[in-house]
Amino acid sequence: MVTPQSLSWTTPVIPTSDSESDSETTLSVDLHHVDNLSPAALNSTPEALFKLRLQRDGVRVLTLTNMVAVNTQTNVSGGGRHARPRRAGDFSSSVTSGLAQGSGEYFTRLGIGTPAKYFYMVLDTGSDVAWIQCLPCQKCYTQADRVFDPAKSSTFSSVACGSPLCRRLDSSGCRNRKKCLYQVSYGDGSFTVGEFSTETLTFRRTRVKNVALGCGHDNEGLFIGAAGLLGLGRGKLSFPIQTGRRFGRKFSYCLVDRSASSKPSWIIFGQSSVSRNGVFTPLLTNPKLDTFYYVGLNGISVGGVRVPGITASLFRLDRNGNGGVIVDSGTSVTRLTQPAYIALRNAFRTGASNLKRAPDFSLFDTCFDLSGKTVVKVPMVVLHFTNADVSLPASNYLIPVDTDGRFCFAFAGTTSGLSIIGNIQQQGFRVVFDLESSRVGFSPRGCA
Repeated sequence: MVTPQSLSWTTPVIPTSDSESDSETTLSVDLHHVDNLSPAALNSTPEALFKLRLQRDGVRVLTLTNMVAVNTQTNVSGGGRHARPRRAGDFSSSVTSGLAQGSGEYFTRLGIGTPAKYFYMVLDTGSDVAWIQCLPCQKCYTQADRVFDPAKSSTFSSVACGSPLCRRLDSSGCRNRKKCLYQVSYGDGSFTVGEFSTETLTFRRTRVKNVALGCGHDNEGLFIGAAGLLGLGRGKLSFPIQTGRRFGRKFSYCLVDRSASSKPSWIIFGQSSVSRNGVFTPLLTNPKLDTFYYVGLNGISVGGVRVPGITASLFRLDRNGNGGVIVDSGTSVTRLTQPAYIALRNAFRTGASNLKRAPDFSLFDTCFDLSGKTVVKVPMVVLHFTNADVSLPASNYLIPVDTDGRFCFAFAGTTSGLSIIGNIQQQGFRVVFDLESSRVGFSPRGCA
């Protein structure tokens, strides 16, 4: 069933402490959507905002596919394995949905330095290196907060040139043979360049010390509003890998439909992030690129019937790093290889033939006029991952695109080999990234 009305999810009560702690076992932060930070959102209609989101989404998909293309051509690979954690503390944080172009959709509020100064940071499963804009600025884009001044932090420490930490960078350099420099380029042309450092991050009142952080003095591109980025990928410099000993290389998030719910999205790190009632699928490894969360997708059902022609071969990750399916926090609309998308779309059109069609909208070619209706029946869509069947709520694939009752089928095709499970399809699930056990989980009741 899908109702063209507001839907809402409950969010768990995550304990917080009243005093700052360096060893807190529970850490909590909310996530915010970029629409809440973007100046353009203040005076925009929902339809205009959604079109902006889809434009950003196209940039995001281009960024990810370019990352794969560059790495499969240049044969770059990375490690990222850590020893088994001696103890697992937990922390969580709320997530804000972010509409800054190309930089991912969700933000959180983090403290940087000592004393902690708070900034909006993008959380991104599609990248590894954490960075923040820093004074003095050679070139900085406009952000919501004042730019971070490392000279005013007692815990800021430059990384030495040639040190093991500096050598972990894929692209590093040296300044006067003393300070390690970093550079991160994104596929949309955005980049950040500056000094590599270690710093203390504060999630609400939980401190995490000695986190490798790029201090960016030249930052250009589409990072509207946020001060920087916290990489949640699988690479050796990502936040989950860096803090693996403390938090067990596990985290999960719950993303809610920001257009329909006042409840916050959130993210949790540590053992308590793993849901007990979820279904899990093994992580796959791309030998050429260690950042992304690859999973095996073997088929899709519509209305209880497997769609003919959608088989595992369409989503195979080959030895050269091409193809495959990733789960991504920063992509909105799920992209499937073109043959798979066409087969899925046609099956859904057949199953929803009783609904009145509406004109296409942006990248969506299957839309319906549901004006005046309160409840409609639509065929169920199930994603068949390896060892995990995930039944999507109708609101995760038939979504409103304007205020006139037009709803569209929220999948799209791609001519690149990379398929992406986007955050619209993840809404309302607790999505678990368990690097320790090399698996991704989906819990349909994990947000309640």
